[in-house]
Amino acid sequence: MEKTRKQADSLRPVTMYEITEKLYRQLKSVFGEYFDTAGEELLQEGLKELHNDQIKSLSTTNSPDVHATSQDAAGYLFTEEILQKSEKIKRSFKKYESMLVSIGKEPLNMYSLMAKMFAYISRAASIKFGKEGEEAAMEAVRRFGEERGRDIARRAAAVGEPNGIDNYLTNYDMGRSELFTFDTDFHSGEIEQTFTKCAFADQWKKDGMEEYGILYCHMIDPAVAAGYNPKFEVVHDKYILKENEGVCHFRFQMKESHEGSDGK
Repeated sequence: MEKTRKQADSLRPVTMYEITEKLYRQLKSVFGEYFDTAGEELLQEGLKELHNDQIKSLSTTNSPDVHATSQDAAGYLFTEEILQKSEKIKRSFKKYESMLVSIGKEPLNMYSLMAKMFAYISRAASIKFGKEGEEAAMEAVRRFGEERGRDIARRAAAVGEPNGIDNYLTNYDMGRSELFTFDTDFHSGEIEQTFTKCAFADQWKKDGMEEYGILYCHMIDPAVAAGYNPKFEVVHDKYILKENEGVCHFRFQMKESHEGSDGK
């Protein structure tokens, strides 16, 4: 019974609150390494834009500034303190969601809010440091992805499965929803996926933030795969965010046919 509970828990989708915390922590760490104290300033600039976005979403025609005071804002804004603890992210999200519903607006989902957070912070870095700022954002995504990949390998190990190609998707950490539409085809030594709808991409396109969202897209799937197994590679040759492509197309391939990262 105890083993069954542990196995079930190991396969529980990681919440978007937990995933958002992981991404923010990596952004904070990498920006500190790249830019020292200026890195913290970049984070705060990006978060200020996110807060303005949240406040604007809660404005109404009759009282556009009613939510802009610190008293009204307390608790729902994604602040530095909130973003470093998944339980606090959850509480803030639930409060923000309730506030939107109370004024008759459709609430955002956590995928969209994480997308906004990344885009605003990446834009702040790009404006201040140009190419180096964008490289820092991508490095944070790489570390974030590899951390998630290692967790996926641990999830597989918890149910007695090696970190081979056949066990990648079945042990994947992030839950999917109707916000994602995709087809998966299994070939010999390869998994092919085509996404026609993605919650992250939809938000970046809606906000006109494609050039910052693409920084995430370039890095995330190869990084997750590498963290899962160093021999696991991803060919990402089409992007939803690119106007002339409109889909994300992936080919997941294991360099060698051996199961497990040690190649034995």
